[in-house]
Amino acid sequence: MKAVVYERYGPPDVLEIKEVAIPVPKGNEVLIKVKATTVTSGDRRLRSMDVPAGFRLISRLAFGLMRPRRKILGMELAGRIEAIGKDVNRFKPDDAVFALCGAEMAAHAQYKCMRADQAIAAKPSNLTWDQAAAIPFGGTAALYFLKKASLKRGEKVLVNGASGSVGIAAVQLARHFGTEVTGVCSTANVALVKSLGVERIIDYTREDFTKTDDTYDVIVDTAGTAGFSRSRGSLKEGGRLLLIVGGLPDMLQIPRAAMTGSRRIIAGAASGSGEDLHFLAGLAEAGEFKPVIDRQYPLEQIVDAHRYVDTGRKKGNVVITMFP
Repeated sequence: MKAVVYERYGPPDVLEIKEVAIPVPKGNEVLIKVKATTVTSGDRRLRSMDVPAGFRLISRLAFGLMRPRRKILGMELAGRIEAIGKDVNRFKPDDAVFALCGAEMAAHAQYKCMRADQAIAAKPSNLTWDQAAAIPFGGTAALYFLKKASLKRGEKVLVNGASGSVGIAAVQLARHFGTEVTGVCSTANVALVKSLGVERIIDYTREDFTKTDDTYDVIVDTAGTAGFSRSRGSLKEGGRLLLIVGGLPDMLQIPRAAMTGSRRIIAGAASGSGEDLHFLAGLAEAGEFKPVIDRQYPLEQIVDAHRYVDTGRKKGNVVITMFP
């Protein structure tokens, strides 16, 4: 099979398409023929080791000190079950599924083995392969943090970075949970964020949300630019700051926030499950959750896809089609 392999950290050019063996599912695993995957911000960070402040050494210890320990990137996919292990009864061959690979990665390949109890669920029937592949990474990250925030109907939520894959998911999920949503994005993305049904849009090139008198019950920072020091004055008493992207200095603010008031910082690594994907699939089938695709590339152009994600101008998701 074809797979995108990288032997060292660096720019997009470190990626190479190689022929590797098709994995064989163990007793509790399924083999998925990957129809579509994506290039996420997480893929870009791990390829380049351009990680949030304070986490470079930790990331290298986890993923490979001098060179990548896992040589195939790719955190989400959509495809068909090709084969199952002898202990699998949850899925059968030819099932259409979508999945979150997470830190195991390896979705940038034509076939991927996963345990049947991992984050795999039936593909939403009304979505294409490309659309389904664009749900797991952003959808589960946003869902994880919004659950941690214990949202209440009628609360005011601000999403900083509302045009990225996680931001778009956070906007739609926050609206589903009955909150009043404000989205922060650049001028170029105002129309996109408006189409998601947000109550108010702040163009950060013209207005700084922290300089207004508006306050929020929850601030969701998906861009890493709204840490506690900057956002504290925009949080109501009892407000929660969700640091989906944050550096170590931001994390060190958590004890201080707890000791100096009722505002809380919620941070850490998000996780997703098959149940989470099933929930997101239900919303997608009901028309309440729509993945946004910015660009689509064939597998052979994955270097170009990474170059585009490196620009920081990605809107929603960049999809890779695995088979012509």
